[in-house]
Amino acid sequence: MKKLYELLRRAEATKVVGPTDIDITDVLCDSRKVKGGELFVAVVGVAVDAHRFIPQVIAQGASAILCQTLPEALDERVTYVVVPDSTRALALVASEWYDRPSEHLRLVGVTGTNGKTTIATLLYEMMQSLGYKAGLLSTVKNVIDRREEPAAQTTPDHLTLNRLLHEMVEAGCDYAFMEVSSHACAQHRVDGLQWAGGVFTNLTQDHLDFHKTMDEYLRAKKMFFDALPENAFALVNADDKVGKVMLQNCRASHYTYALRTLADFNCKLVEERIEGMSLQINDRDVEVMLTGRFNAYNLTAIAATAMLLGIDRDEVLVKVSQLQPADGRFQTLHAPKGFTAIVDYAHTPDALINVLDTIRDVVRGKGQIICVCGCGGDRDATKRPIMAHAAATRSDRTILTSDNPRTEDPDAILRDMETGLTDDDRQHTIIITDRREAIRTACMLAQPGDVVLVAGKGHETYQEINGVKHHFDDREVLRDCF
Repeated sequence: MKKLYELLRRAEATKVVGPTDIDITDVLCDSRKVKGGELFVAVVGVAVDAHRFIPQVIAQGASAILCQTLPEALDERVTYVVVPDSTRALALVASEWYDRPSEHLRLVGVTGTNGKTTIATLLYEMMQSLGYKAGLLSTVKNVIDRREEPAAQTTPDHLTLNRLLHEMVEAGCDYAFMEVSSHACAQHRVDGLQWAGGVFTNLTQDHLDFHKTMDEYLRAKKMFFDALPENAFALVNADDKVGKVMLQNCRASHYTYALRTLADFNCKLVEERIEGMSLQINDRDVEVMLTGRFNAYNLTAIAATAMLLGIDRDEVLVKVSQLQPADGRFQTLHAPKGFTAIVDYAHTPDALINVLDTIRDVVRGKGQIICVCGCGGDRDATKRPIMAHAAATRSDRTILTSDNPRTEDPDAILRDMETGLTDDDRQHTIIITDRREAIRTACMLAQPGDVVLVAGKGHETYQEINGVKHHFDDREVLRDCF
């Protein structure tokens, strides 16, 4: 329980009607959970404006309302707090409710289109292996020291995020690593947090269903770097032209990593294999268990971040050599028939191209590449033909199939994908709507030495059809096929 005035310290209130020296039992933005004594935050969402629920939550016993617009009729039993942006205010109030947890951790955020999960997860694993307690907030899972919670979205909502950070503090965590999505930046979910550092990976087409343009997508990512304090570090990929943009007007100390250009942390990819690579990171030789140029970038970012956090260079490189791939990220399975299957979360054109180029570099014409991929429903439809063409031009055989159609017709999604195929692409592409059957067909076609890539879902253990999640794990299906 806290006093209302304590929660409003950073809320940027423009007007307060009623007393603030009152007890608040909880902070909520879900009207259905109000039982009595709470501060209800009326968030203006994409689909629903919660201001319409203000009379309802007052009837349910809310003690205070935080809103952007005062209701016409005011209840004298309730305190009203007016703010310019209730979504941003929710983040600031949530931080106060949970005792500003980010100020008691060394919190590092990772943003970009691809690589966030791998970098955040492996930084968490590295710190744990070095004897530090750490927390993780990722697409795959949220972890408080060693206790796991399922993740509903890449970056949790304002209240859940601060609750999890608070639990990390309570568990004695020294560090926390989190994926920072563009949605979270645009929706002010990470406002008010104290950052030790930020990492930028790359920017390629994704989430245009939400941001509408690439400029808006970029601007959302940049909000994160603009918020970094002077005593933090900003580490960006110098090989991505957007990296320098992220550093503009960024108050944090600037650092770069790269494979192609001169940077503070340079990496050279010496040799790659299906289950590992030889790298040189700042002229030090390192053997690693991840493969692919995209993972060379990820590992360089991981090593650089750990060093910027004060960990000894040699200790960092030893730990880098011991890191295992994140769940569902270029995860290899070996079939008794003699071919290799790879499960990867690649669900953007750039990510799919990176994975297929990596496989082609490793196979070097000694086997066929069979790619199984689809596109999710209710998401950016403009990338569907691009994904299909990327798969077809980089594979020997391509099978287009259903991913998570959500509320869309899976066959309609596949028709969208098919528009990206040239006449040559169609010669070696087949369409099988049923994902299980598509994976089974790929395994039947594969011969010893071939590689089957099953892309798009990675770590996910469900398929969402008509808004219902059904158990489905690409890895389980592959093992059944084997």
